[in-house]
Amino acid sequence: MDLTAANTAIVVDSTADFPEAPDRYANWRIVPLSVRFGAESFRDYVELGPEEFYARLRESPVTPTTSQPTPWDFRTVYEELAGYERVYSLHIAGTLSGTVESARQAAAEFGDRVRVVDTETASAAVAMLGLSVQRRLDRGTTDEEIDALVERHRRDSQLIFTLDTLDYLARGGRIGRAAAWTGQLLKVKPILTIRGGEVIPLKRVRGNRRAFQEFIDAFDAGSSEGRSLRVSIAHANAPDRAEALRELVRRTRPEAQLELVTTLGPVVGTHAGPGTVGLFWFEDD
Repeated sequence: MDLTAANTAIVVDSTADFPEAPDRYANWRIVPLSVRFGAESFRDYVELGPEEFYARLRESPVTPTTSQPTPWDFRTVYEELAGYERVYSLHIAGTLSGTVESARQAAAEFGDRVRVVDTETASAAVAMLGLSVQRRLDRGTTDEEIDALVERHRRDSQLIFTLDTLDYLARGGRIGRAAAWTGQLLKVKPILTIRGGEVIPLKRVRGNRRAFQEFIDAFDAGSSEGRSLRVSIAHANAPDRAEALRELVRRTRPEAQLELVTTLGPVVGTHAGPGTVGLFWFEDD
């Protein structure tokens, strides 16, 4: 089957942190997760945006929790896309959220038309995979080419991020092997990545300056100069850090294409916490 942007849709969940996607691409849809403060529940980016979320997080005595979409939520979106012959549904790692399993349950009703992908990653990395798929749809592609892209993205895409504290990851149970560092980070910033859907600790450093140097060292060692290098930056209520990272990326790889600079939404922000900043990259023609 020949796939194009006219006959193939892309569905992501809101943890891709790409809320403007449907405005940019007519064939994209977003299924929101939810964040809850006590008895109040809000759909990610729909009923609660990042600015309001971080303001509320600072003031709330209640620790927020998150919940995945239901299979019905996905089924509704897949039904709305009935005019498309193929749907690629790309989601946050199944080890971090049950979202992909809800998508699979819904997709089972649509046969081979809906293909659900566990990206084994999170946030802007999911958006970057979607953008890579979109580029292929724009010129014409096949299921086989997209399958190969997904496998290469799982293997070769890279991300590195730092948090002000591990407390938020620990509360949400998404901490992975970084649990060993809990309670050991006074005045020290953790440098982490995600591999195979698991949060992996890399290094502990003192201060934002040293953390950014670790980012750039990893970026320099793990990428090559050229227009095929795609980069994204995500931050949790830390625009100054994101801007500083943008400048460091520009100096390190001047030909790289910066695809996305985004704020972590309420759901990802619940688990990462304010001050988080991440760098994502993937080489793709």
